[in-house]
Amino acid sequence: MRYRQLTTGTLALGVLLLIDVLRVWLPGIITIFGQAASTPAELMGAFALGWFVLALGAPAVVRRVGARPVAVVAAVALAVARLTLTAAPGGRTQLWLATAGLLAGLVWLVGVAADTDRPVPGLALGFAVNAALHAVLDTVDLVWRGDWVAWLLSAVAVVGFLVGTAQPAQRLGPALAGPAEAPTGPAGSPVGPGGSAAWLLAGPALLLAGMVALSPALARTGMSYLVAGDGVARSPLFGLAPVPVAVAGFLCAALTRPPHGWGRAYGPVALLVGAVLFALDRGDLLLPAILLAAVGLGACLALTDNASHPDSGTVSAGTVSASASRRGYAVAAGMLVFALGAVGYYSAYDLGYPNAAVPVVVAVLIAAVAFTARPVVHRLPGPFPPLRTAAAVTALALLAPVLADEAPVASNREGPPERLTVVAYNIRMGFGLDGRFDLTGLAEVVDRQRPDVVLLSEVDRAWLLNGGHDTLDLLSDRLGMPYVFGPAADPVWGDAVLSRWPVRDPRTLPLAAVGAPTGAQALAVTLDLGDGVRTAVVSTHLQPPPGKGPVVQARAVADFATGYAAGRPLVVAGDLNTEPGDEAFAEFAKAGLVDALAAARPLATSPADDPRQQIDHVFVSPDLSPGDPVAPRSTASDHLPVAVTVTLPPR
Repeated sequence: MRYRQLTTGTLALGVLLLIDVLRVWLPGIITIFGQAASTPAELMGAFALGWFVLALGAPAVVRRVGARPVAVVAAVALAVARLTLTAAPGGRTQLWLATAGLLAGLVWLVGVAADTDRPVPGLALGFAVNAALHAVLDTVDLVWRGDWVAWLLSAVAVVGFLVGTAQPAQRLGPALAGPAEAPTGPAGSPVGPGGSAAWLLAGPALLLAGMVALSPALARTGMSYLVAGDGVARSPLFGLAPVPVAVAGFLCAALTRPPHGWGRAYGPVALLVGAVLFALDRGDLLLPAILLAAVGLGACLALTDNASHPDSGTVSAGTVSASASRRGYAVAAGMLVFALGAVGYYSAYDLGYPNAAVPVVVAVLIAAVAFTARPVVHRLPGPFPPLRTAAAVTALALLAPVLADEAPVASNREGPPERLTVVAYNIRMGFGLDGRFDLTGLAEVVDRQRPDVVLLSEVDRAWLLNGGHDTLDLLSDRLGMPYVFGPAADPVWGDAVLSRWPVRDPRTLPLAAVGAPTGAQALAVTLDLGDGVRTAVVSTHLQPPPGKGPVVQARAVADFATGYAAGRPLVVAGDLNTEPGDEAFAEFAKAGLVDALAAARPLATSPADDPRQQIDHVFVSPDLSPGDPVAPRSTASDHLPVAVTVTLPPR
């Protein structure tokens, strides 16, 4: 059984490395190629899709050169790109390294597909171990960590992958298992050509696993919505607890024999229901969406776990059979579906069309391919014992909630303060101007201001496009401040308030889009400063319609904020996408609010490396006295933060 374990393990390690590269390449499309939203979404989409289309030519290369030489060369290129990315300085170097790694990974998959007609165990193991490791690493990838632990683990994975790739190719089909174990269809005929359906699902399954089924960041976000159940998310305890459950359900379903007859439908149905729940864009439905999608996705992969007929594999070096060629085209087409789904889903936030159908359509495709796959009557034994394998990976995933930092706790300390320091920051999903995920830079520039309350815009908590990180929870841990999160574009993207003081009565107001593609909201909270002293705080990120100012949204936020404060001291801050003197800016003055940064004007905040626009603001009620306004320099985002200290009214 060793040859099958080696092949399956190598495939799983390759999947891990490819996902690592994707977690760098996907956000690079936005932050580096996109150049801070100055590049049209259509051009970014064309750039992204072009590499997957190019990979469709790889099966022809495999037929001419042979599967093994192509797979070995591509594996070396993937491994080198993956290791080099950890040391990359960011910018275009990082983007092109990630692009080279992506293309190498796609070509490697095509080469492996020609020699492997039973990919399900390797794919499932790769997806599951990736999710478990990402949870253990607190949703920060090894690529971005850069410490010796990251280098060590990365090197171990790369060496194991290259050693496995260097071994003589061994097929997983019944030719090596013996004629008595050859799988047959209902009429006793061979089921070949095996593996094509499973390889076709590799890309769509990767998309749904990263978006929903096996996303640790989404699991923690889902848990944060359950703390109070009022549509506003808070710092949860044991936020990663659902991850081991999802991993266990996925692996058990993927590695065990599926039922016969109509019982085969449980996987497709569970996957479809999970995708629909996710598409409803409700925070309280994220957890059932994850668990159903995980089990359903695993069961769908199991339905395609057919090995090929003995005559359908690779014939000799440089000569590839028709069945092996079909597998190569199948995996290339499946990865193109991954790209189309990712680009189609996330570009909706720039182009303004509904995207809820994308995960559902991908789930329908997976379900249809799985349910119509020929049933396995005599299933070959797996390369690893299913239950023991699931238990081992689940045990790894269980380390995540055990090792996770405790949620920060706010307190009244020693009575009401005389002053509050407020910081407002558009963090661009955690990515700096160099295109690197820069939590350290973000935390340092904020912490230097010694803030009492931090208002964040462009907070991403699980978008696959941005690497699947929970940026808010990670910053909350580093700053030692619990958070409240208000969803804007969807349940995992919006605005947040972090506070050293207890937060009461959170409310969120969805703002009218008025033609803007990305959703917007206003998140209001009350800071309990002790002895009955309370201050209202509102965090927002206005989204102007094309060619216009966010006047309608500004008026709505001003009315909402003053009504919520009800005469108490009030702070309103965020990326308002309007400059002093604009009509939208004037709406806050009309509501009786004071520009807290006026003493330091002009105080440009965007772009961070050459600030020219004054679009990040802090407004306060007249009973608060602002002082020491500043926009500290940093390239940890494309905006500069703004900070101000306000003196509370005498008690």
